[in-house]
Amino acid sequence: MVADWEWDDTLFLGTAAHYQRGRLPYAPGLADVLAEVLRLDGRGRLVDVGCGPGILALSLAHLFREIVGVDPDSGMIAEAERGGAECGVTGKVQWVRARAEELPAGLGTFTVATFGQSFHWMDRDLVAATVRNMLRPGGALVHISDLKTESRAVDGLPYPAVPYAAVEKLVRQYLGPVRRAGRGTLPHGTPGDEAAVLTRAGFAGPQRHVVPGGQALERTDDDVVAWAFSMSFSAPHLFGVRRDAFEADLRRLLREVSPSGRFSERRPSTEVFVWWKGTAEPGPAPSA
Repeated sequence: MVADWEWDDTLFLGTAAHYQRGRLPYAPGLADVLAEVLRLDGRGRLVDVGCGPGILALSLAHLFREIVGVDPDSGMIAEAERGGAECGVTGKVQWVRARAEELPAGLGTFTVATFGQSFHWMDRDLVAATVRNMLRPGGALVHISDLKTESRAVDGLPYPAVPYAAVEKLVRQYLGPVRRAGRGTLPHGTPGDEAAVLTRAGFAGPQRHVVPGGQALERTDDDVVAWAFSMSFSAPHLFGVRRDAFEADLRRLLREVSPSGRFSERRPSTEVFVWWKGTAEPGPAPSA
């Protein structure tokens, strides 16, 4: 857990409705890479910890017999339930409103546990140890995130790049210079070095895989506004009565950069770290 910061239930309050539209998708081919690396055959169980609106879990539903998504935010769970119904997988997916620190919560054992850009919000040592005990022998914990080290320049694409730096500057003008996170602040950001945490918990690995991105995307000003309101540091509730004023200023900024209201962007690559329970060498996928 981050020093001098405590999780609270407003961390992502109001962001769920903006998440699907605002967040950039994982790289295409992620499910295929996981199926090959983890030797998935459709028979196992997946727990997606910090599942948000279910984007990752639903994209992997065809690889497992059963999916359980866990998230503490009621709005996220509601969006996940809606997404599951739209995908026609309601019968094989269970959504549980709970903090990761409340696991195992009677959910049983699993073949795979995924953390899609969520692990840094948790009491990582506690959660890693708990999840390891929830995995069947030969199971895997998979840490998934956008690749942070690549350049995603939009040279040659038809529209300007999304002015993320200017958007974040505008957020600071409204909310102050220190990053907000729920009712608290994160002056030094969220923690890293997941490897040390997972090694302490007894996992073996990791195996690193990069699923290539770079595909051209077209984004609208509505998409960028949704991105801003999907982030913990600019969640809608943080602006209070100034929310509409912030959105108006944000839309004005975006139109100054791109009068057409359109932006070019490249899909990020996806970085995957696979940590094994027991051995660094994968065996046949256990069918939990």
